[in-house]
Amino acid sequence: MHIHQRAQDKAAPRVIMFHRHAVVTRLTHWLNAVFFCVLAASGMQIFNAWPQLYWGQAGADGGQAVLEIGAAGDGDRGYLRVGGRRLPTTGVLGVSTMEGERVERAFPAWLTLPSGQDLATGRRWHLFFAWCFVLNGAAYLAHGLLSGHFRRHLLPRRRELAPRHLWREVVEHARLRFAHDERARDYNALQKLSYLAVIGLLLPLMVLTGLTISPGMNAAAPWLLDLFGGRQSARTLHFISAALLVVFLVVHLAMVLLSGPWNNLRSMVSGRYAIQQGSSHD
Repeated sequence: MHIHQRAQDKAAPRVIMFHRHAVVTRLTHWLNAVFFCVLAASGMQIFNAWPQLYWGQAGADGGQAVLEIGAAGDGDRGYLRVGGRRLPTTGVLGVSTMEGERVERAFPAWLTLPSGQDLATGRRWHLFFAWCFVLNGAAYLAHGLLSGHFRRHLLPRRRELAPRHLWREVVEHARLRFAHDERARDYNALQKLSYLAVIGLLLPLMVLTGLTISPGMNAAAPWLLDLFGGRQSARTLHFISAALLVVFLVVHLAMVLLSGPWNNLRSMVSGRYAIQQGSSHD
């Protein structure tokens, strides 16, 4: 009886806690989440004032929009047009319901800040929280570089970049099989690559294109207009980068919920993350 019990105890995985996220990482993470939500909502408010995107230095002067959200007919049919393809979006994009009445607006009232059409207020919210976002991001970057967080936790190892390894991780994620053992001490290769893409590409692109479409920055740094091919191209790239960040956020939240919401939430609040020692595969 005792031998059998000892064998069971030896086989059972043991749950241990370790410190996963530093205070600065946790604080900047939550601040970024708040700032980005405000920026997205106020950005859609600004987009509603002219719901078309163009390419080039003077693309809006008689050129065809590369993306447009509008209303057709008598203003009762919403649509999204990308290039030459037009998709019906009535009830969400182009035409939505506000206070019991159908209104023509690119993004619905429940998605924008403020909810009513108010371009001036939307711009003030957007500009203020954009600088909050930049300063908070700068603090995160400085901490990540000085503490070695990027080098230790976000830089992929050579073996992790092997096609076979990456494909295996894609398959494991598709099957919703997530590591809860010693492998969970570090980010997997897909996480590292996605975080690096956001930190090193999407966020800088969004910030720089946002500066480019600011009239004040056009005078202070005219080279930004040349870099992005004009204000209209910069506005389009700003919208695309923001949309990709929203997609990243949705996928990120889905992975948090599917891989263990309580454990992930606790690690981003207290820094403590639980793993199972003695287990093989999940």
